Amino acid sequence: MTEDEQRELARFVHDARKPLNRISMQAELVKMALNDDIPREKANDALDKIISATKDCSETLADLVTALSDGQSG
Repeated sequence: MTEDEQRELARFVHDARKPLNRISMQAELVKMALNDDIPREKANDALDKIISATKDCSETLADLVTALSDGQSG
């Protein structure tokens, strides 16, 4: 793997970590809501954010697969 490929891979990993961190934080809010530590409405908002973040992560991983496929054919 070339240095450019390593940098590109590191960028994809970084981009995938952002939504994963959002998922983790929002899951903590849902857990707090289930324990009645915060209002349930916040849990609904957190779940919407989790769904959005999983889609973002999925798109980043699809982009990674595309980039890897392009690299192997080129």
